[in-house]
Amino acid sequence: MPTLPPDDTQPNPTQPTTTPTAQLAIACDIAQGYNFHRDAQTPVGFITKLKLGPTAEIKADQVCQGPTSTGSGLAVAVVLSAVHWSTGPADAISFTGRVSRANRQTILSILSRPLDSIEVVFQFIVYSYDPITKQYYTSFHCNGKDMTGVLAKDGGNPPLSVASAASVDVPSPQNYSVSLGIKPKPGTAQALTIATSQTASVVKPWGA
Repeated sequence: MPTLPPDDTQPNPTQPTTTPTAQLAIACDIAQGYNFHRDAQTPVGFITKLKLGPTAEIKADQVCQGPTSTGSGLAVAVVLSAVHWSTGPADAISFTGRVSRANRQTILSILSRPLDSIEVVFQFIVYSYDPITKQYYTSFHCNGKDMTGVLAKDGGNPPLSVASAASVDVPSPQNYSVSLGIKPKPGTAQALTIATSQTASVVKPWGA
């Protein structure tokens, strides 16, 4: 892992946090994810591609203006509120965030059948703010490559869930809270990148 601030330095709340057990936890700003303002300094994150099983695609039907977006913006499937990973190659990644009304219906159809061994293909990116360079950087991501996993429980949480009522903190566009846990597909060696600044990053294995 990149060197973290010494104990007598106040941690930067906009950067990924770790614990002595090397867990990664990033709280993302939902309001900033939907309505990005360049004078804000909070993390934002997105799942840009999400396919659950052979036919169920969670479409990238939400258009957001991320830190590096230009023109028409970034089409995303999920606007993230939090990401957690224990950083082990066999550990599940848990995501929470928001989906559109149409994607909520797709998820409900998936929840109507057994969730065992549902394959997941996804891409995601999380941005954090560096107060030294005064710029956003990619703090947790898959380098634009498809990641392959399977739905999995993370602790006591179900592998996939979606809210019954629309969220009220961001009233437009209408969105619903969603959570999912994904563990690496057996027999697949993949990689994820964690960074604490634009110049300090590490590539970690995910799967084997």
